[in-house]
Order: sequence, then structure tokens, then C-alpha cells
Amino acid sequence: MDEAEQDRVFAEAMHRFGPALARMARGYEADPDLRRDLEQDVQVALWQSFAHFDGRCALSTWVWRVAHNRATSHMLAHRRRNAPGWASLDDIEIADAAPSPFDAAESGQAMMLILSIVARLDPPDRQILLLYLEGVTGAEIAAVTGVSPDVAAARIHRFKTMLTRRFAAGEAP
Repeated sequence: MDEAEQDRVFAEAMHRFGPALARMARGYEADPDLRRDLEQDVQVALWQSFAHFDGRCALSTWVWRVAHNRATSHMLAHRRRNAPGWASLDDIEIADAAPSPFDAAESGQAMMLILSIVARLDPPDRQILLLYLEGVTGAEIAAVTGVSPDVAAARIHRFKTMLTRRFAAGEAP
């Protein structure tokens, strides 16, 4: 692919996925300055990757795969800062036994709670759930993450069950 075509595909990807990529960065990085760095790193990685994009997969699959791989690399590079708070999806309810600060909060803040839970997850679980929250299909999540559709569906189901219990007091995300 020549550079003009690379620029065109990048512009299309940013038009279609730019806001979703910003939300994804928010799910991976809480610090605003580091989040902006991550967003720029993702954009650079995407532009560079389009030199090798041959259309064998959907543009959305390519974009999510590159973006989540770059975000995971970002997290691993900052592991010392982030690692102590990570937990697997299976352990999050045990690690979250304290009363929710959200019990008395307004439902408009529910997404902040969801993102705070997602931010504590291991990178593979985080990747699946951020894609799910963006409305990416289970089959595409499996293609992006490399897990089977059944594994992706099971992780999503566990997350939804945990959120249902969390918001059972009458607040819905």
C-alpha cells in the first residue's frame, strides 16, 4: 500500500473509531497525561500498521487488534505502577468485598464505577470487556483477542453477572 492510501485508510479509521479509541484509552489509563500519550501511541501504531493492511480481515478487527496490542504494551511498560491493583475477572468479587462507594451515588456515575472495575482487571480480561462495552460482536472480540468465542462469552457473562449484583440495589448502569 502506498503512503497516500495508508493516509486515506488511517483517516477513515480515525473517523469511524476515534471516539471509541479514546474511550478504550480511558479504560487502560487513568492518568490524563499518560492517557493522551497512549492515544497518540495508538494513532502512530495504527498509521504504521496500515502499510501492511491487506484487507484479509475487517477494518474494525484490524483497528481493535492494533489498538489493544499497543494499549497492552503500554500497560506492561508501566507495570510497576499498575501491577499491584490488577486482578483476574474470577477474583474481582473477592477483591471487592468492601461496600461500594457507589451505593449512594447517582446512576449517571455508573459508567465511572464500571470503568474503575475494568481498570483493575488483568489486560486480557480488560481487553475483552472494553471491546464488549464498545458494542463489538463476540465473534469479532474473539478474532481481536485470539480467544475462542466461548471464552469471550463466558468472561462477558461473568462481568454482566457481577455488575447485576453490584447494581441490584436499584441502580442500573
